[in-house]
Amino acid sequence: MLIRRPSDVLPSEITSRELYQGRRHFLQQGAGLALTGAAALGMPWTAAQAAALKGFMPDKSPHPDDKPTPLKDVTSYNNYYEFGVDKDEPAKNVGAFKLRPWTVTVDGLCNKPKTFGIEDLLKFAPLEERIYRMRCVEGWSMVIPWIGFQLGALLRAVEPQGSAKFVEFTTAFDSKTMPGVKYAVLDWPYKEGLRLDEAKHPLTLLALGLYGEELLAQNGAPIRLVVPWKYGFKGAKSIVHIRLVEKMPATAWNKAAPNEYGFYSNVNPAVDHPRWSQATERRIGEFSKRKTLPFNGYSEVASLYSGMDLKKFF
Repeated sequence: MLIRRPSDVLPSEITSRELYQGRRHFLQQGAGLALTGAAALGMPWTAAQAAALKGFMPDKSPHPDDKPTPLKDVTSYNNYYEFGVDKDEPAKNVGAFKLRPWTVTVDGLCNKPKTFGIEDLLKFAPLEERIYRMRCVEGWSMVIPWIGFQLGALLRAVEPQGSAKFVEFTTAFDSKTMPGVKYAVLDWPYKEGLRLDEAKHPLTLLALGLYGEELLAQNGAPIRLVVPWKYGFKGAKSIVHIRLVEKMPATAWNKAAPNEYGFYSNVNPAVDHPRWSQATERRIGEFSKRKTLPFNGYSEVASLYSGMDLKKFF
């Protein structure tokens, strides 16, 4: 089985900053999202919703030379164990997975529990594009232009109760269309969790698209979690249930290997994985490694963990 490694990607294959910035300008005019998302892929984005794609966040990367990872690599080199454990298997095995109809139920310790359809979720405007660095615990990273909205907006709509301290995410489970769930690699369905203040942080997104396109199934369509200062396995894909709870939820990877995958999962180069160092990373499209930054470079979230031992609560 041939799997593309980061070292296989040539510099010439990386989207130029000039070309991509031109694409961003086009999207900012409102028409781009409707054309590439709604017309080409069937996403039910109306003209008004497309026009809401404004106020793009500046690139948060501390490296001015960061470039978005080529779309073909973002959509072919994936961790999505429900569709296979090798990086190229998700893209090959998602063909039978159904993305419509789709609903997300938000309940638990909240005053206004509700089940949302995709068309309801698109109303949480403005949709925004965020160019986020994403770091995998395995030592590779990508830079991805996500399109989505703040998870905090959805949580405010259901009015969390004072006793709610954590948010639990449950993802899709379908043994007929997800070949990976036949194997006891993880405890299915996949569950992930955040502390409520992490979930409400402005950097935390529910993503509906990337690169101006609707999410593909291998990237977590139709809706997934994006938390850029945490390792990639915190990004629950194909979410069907969001629950507000009082106690820290049990999460898939923490249950599978608690000594390797902590609940918090913040990018911390000082905490090694038991089987490899986390001090460096290899960006897809680059030949050499670079130093891994605390919180993946998003220092604005450090205050969330003031006073915590981030080696103990890893």
